[in-house]
Amino acid sequence: MSVELSVHGLTKVHSGQTSSALTSLDLTVRPGSCTVILGPSGSGKSTVLRMIAGLDAPTTGTIRIDGVDVTGVPAEERGVGMVFQRPMLFPHMSVVDNIGFAYRAAGHKRSHAREQAHRYLELVHLGDIGDRSVSDISGGQAQRVALARSLAGSPRVLLLDEPFSALDPLLRTEMHDLVREIRTELDQTLVLVTHDQQEAAALADSVAVLIDGELQHHSDVASAYTRPSTLAVNRLMGGLNEIDGHLAGGVHRSAIGDFEVDAAFGDGSAVLLLRHEMIRVVGTSEVRGVVAALRPTGFRSIADVRIGGASVKVELPAGAKTRVGETISLEIPPEARAVIFR
Repeated sequence: MSVELSVHGLTKVHSGQTSSALTSLDLTVRPGSCTVILGPSGSGKSTVLRMIAGLDAPTTGTIRIDGVDVTGVPAEERGVGMVFQRPMLFPHMSVVDNIGFAYRAAGHKRSHAREQAHRYLELVHLGDIGDRSVSDISGGQAQRVALARSLAGSPRVLLLDEPFSALDPLLRTEMHDLVREIRTELDQTLVLVTHDQQEAAALADSVAVLIDGELQHHSDVASAYTRPSTLAVNRLMGGLNEIDGHLAGGVHRSAIGDFEVDAAFGDGSAVLLLRHEMIRVVGTSEVRGVVAALRPTGFRSIADVRIGGASVKVELPAGAKTRVGETISLEIPPEARAVIFR
């Protein structure tokens, strides 16, 4: 049965430092859910995981698993598993013995440890390589073995510290599929750290955005894209459009025109955010501009459209015939709009 993980006021100041690596983090991960902690390098993401795992002690704050305060509990007694960026397998052991290590450490016989290990090998689709040396398997296989080894310890919470960042795009996609499959099979509570917003979108039930050691946003994935709490969060989530203007009476006025926005707060200088993927090129509309540049992004492209002295970036569909210098009309639906005060 999955458990809830929560941290309250979690703060870390490293020895010899005056500023906090992490400042007063409050975060709850619902039982059986996957929360992705997203942020740039140095934002405190891995620091959070290390403190949850018991590998590092917080300066202040508490960590609770299933409602029990485990802040002072040794790492090996917390029931937390962790998969790191590098597999860190035991080189002198076979694949199956690596996975069965938790059982051997608990005093079980080697035969029992191997029997249990084979179950997790099958779970990660590597049932035929158990007898191999870890030096004879690929990087993708090694990361699957590391994942199986963590799961074999039957952790109540599984922590993933950018474990797929060194893999090529195809292997990363395969690992994402595997994590989703394992969640269905084991009903696991997961926390994944990454700097990749696409990976967050692929795996998360909720996204917690850390920037400079502070939690700037926590929501479901869709809201993180369309209703970011700060400009920094918008940029981290791949937002490309930030239009300066003024908000009054629920209408944002700027060089590109007047747009109603869902804003239940006051008036003042505000930035209009427009998700480029949600803007559509249409036959005719009140929003018209000239294509100033086109940037290929693989099968699609991004058009830089000049409107009233401002620039709006629009993701064009595959096969679009839009050309530089062409005047086009845009439809910007309400769900593509958000505002943030300066």
